[in-house]
Amino acid sequence: MDVNSKTILLANPNTRKKPNPIGFGFFRWQIDPGMLSCVIISHLGIFFSHRLLKKSPMTQYQSMTVTRFDTGNFFMIEHNAEEIFSFMPVAPNNESFYDVPRLWLSPGWVDLQVNGYAGHDFTDPNVSVEDILAICDCMLNDGVTSFCPTVTTQGNEVILHSMETIDAACRQSSLVESMIAGIHLEGPYISAEDGPRGAHPRPHCRTPDWEEFCKFQEAAGGRIKIVTLSPEYNDAPAFTRQAVESGVIVSIGHTAASGEQIRAVADAGATMSTHLGNGAHGQLRRHPNYLWDQLADDRLIGGLIADGHHLPPEVLKVFVRAKGVERIFLVSDITSMAGMPAGKYDTSLGAVEVLEDGRLVVAGQRQFLAGAALPMNIGILNLMRYAGLSLQEAIDAATINPLMQLKQATNFDELPLDGDYCLFQCIHDEDQQLKEVRVVATIKGGKFRPTNYETPSDILEAQKKLYKPF
Repeated sequence: MDVNSKTILLANPNTRKKPNPIGFGFFRWQIDPGMLSCVIISHLGIFFSHRLLKKSPMTQYQSMTVTRFDTGNFFMIEHNAEEIFSFMPVAPNNESFYDVPRLWLSPGWVDLQVNGYAGHDFTDPNVSVEDILAICDCMLNDGVTSFCPTVTTQGNEVILHSMETIDAACRQSSLVESMIAGIHLEGPYISAEDGPRGAHPRPHCRTPDWEEFCKFQEAAGGRIKIVTLSPEYNDAPAFTRQAVESGVIVSIGHTAASGEQIRAVADAGATMSTHLGNGAHGQLRRHPNYLWDQLADDRLIGGLIADGHHLPPEVLKVFVRAKGVERIFLVSDITSMAGMPAGKYDTSLGAVEVLEDGRLVVAGQRQFLAGAALPMNIGILNLMRYAGLSLQEAIDAATINPLMQLKQATNFDELPLDGDYCLFQCIHDEDQQLKEVRVVATIKGGKFRPTNYETPSDILEAQKKLYKPF
């Protein structure tokens, strides 16, 4: 215990050696470029240090206290500008500790549907490795450490080029390879009807073709993990069986299928619904229809766009209740229009328009959306505000649940120093109503990355009054 602290530092299993440490017995000496410090730790727990030289920015160690989103346990993170060195369990011994605004720690967020960002589009005929690196950078800034590049309906040449470029980016960059959980091919095997096809170009909507898909998969280096299709085609069940046998997840979306057709594809192995409630007709008969059919089938895990535009608050709440929190996952469906000012743009999907309220629509009308332009933190916020989920349930929908679809898992329980994490704030208004979920930093493979948001100095200053950083 630090005798001047308001917290108790517990035994710490997760520490990383800082540069050039040497030590013996219960003495630890540390020599860094630009800094010399001697830390003497006795078995009685007395802790002190003496710094002889001024630290350089890259070796300046900082510490902050964070709260696990799932257990509520406190940890002190020691880090510098580049990486983290330890997760130190902390036990508050002062009630005022709980009044300090919190920094929350969760696994890095996971987004299974990312079309592009900030003018970069995965389905652009000229997409480059540099575009993909730029999108990865944007994802990290939003707290997303793993995602699925989403290639949408287009002609063969465009899709093949996108697949080859994503594969090349993964082979050239270890960061890109570590972030891309697999490619999501959304189309071209979707409905050609207005409404269900959304903003996908009608001339390229077509029946599932296994031979063609195999060419896409070869160009992608085997990286296609999800394919969205409509069950309305006669070849859909057979295609689904072949895809599932090859290890690809089949998701139902952009469909005008009947209940019987949906059940046939689910029987063949389909396990997901792509952005459930969207990619649909403007008007449907009240029942039966393809939304009820997917909501009622427990074999189908529902992806939800909770940006406040794709699903009204009441619909989001009903969908979450119908599916249950274990059978939903959050997606952004974010496009190249994210971060772009209001106006009309030409994209790989055709002419679109970013409205003043942040909605992205097919140009010339206001009913049919053309993807999304808001990041994952907005969806997490809305799952709590509109669907009544707890913080843990909302974060699960952005982390554990999508990873389960990919048959992956987090190692968050162990808090490995080379893990992926998101550090964020929950900000409330004067009436204590949640108004913002703000990403403060992303940790990718143990590398510390502050975001473009301002440093939460108010939180750090408040924490300093309650404990003495080591």
